[in-house]
Amino acid sequence: MHYTGGYVSPKIVNDHDICLELMRTFQRQHIDANGWSDFAYNLAGCPHRRLLEGRGFGVMSAANGPGLNDDHYAILALVGSSGFTQPSDDLLHAVRDGIELLRKHGAGAEIKGHRDGYSTSCPGGPLYAWIQRGAPRPAAAAPKPKPPVKPVKVVWDGDVPRWPGRVLKLVEGAMMRGEDVRVWQDKMKRRGWNLDVDGVFGEQSSDVARGYRRATGLPAGDTVDKATWAMTWSWTPPPEKSA
Repeated sequence: MHYTGGYVSPKIVNDHDICLELMRTFQRQHIDANGWSDFAYNLAGCPHRRLLEGRGFGVMSAANGPGLNDDHYAILALVGSSGFTQPSDDLLHAVRDGIELLRKHGAGAEIKGHRDGYSTSCPGGPLYAWIQRGAPRPAAAAPKPKPPVKPVKVVWDGDVPRWPGRVLKLVEGAMMRGEDVRVWQDKMKRRGWNLDVDGVFGEQSSDVARGYRRATGLPAGDTVDKATWAMTWSWTPPPEKSA
């Protein structure tokens, strides 16, 4: 396991093109300056959980040092000694993907940092600490708790409820619920519309809202906005007949 040993811009986390250019820079350095046949590492992992192919499988690395190249594959993690230094979970996943892929191509169980066989600080403290723990996959992040839903309180002025302050509408995957929905449904049912009073604004409520707006001359739509709410308590059109 290796790191770049130099500065890596923190912008790399949000720009995959930086990963690709970094790979090309290393390849040019290894070929033109070092006189090697190609990029020194077999694989590279980037912080976008992309696994980038270097020398590939069954090919000797040039990155580990004399003697070590014969017996070990080399994976480069695109993290540096300054700038972007703390491996992200996606970067560690990418490296782990590379380890498992190399094992499918005959690599053994041993995972070592470059410093384990050569006098170097590579692969840096954070990455080396992960390797010493056995290079485990990052644990899945615990789901963030959902904020509690603040109940909608309906305030009445005599027999007329005030506008609750939110548009009632059909929301895919999380239908709107609340006392305001139930109050509106109850009023519409009393007006003769075919509607269950369950406090859930589903397909049925959406259809009734659409029909009511059409019948009252309100702009077309299937939501209960402020104007539709006011009209519900001020005028009674005849219910539309089912087809």
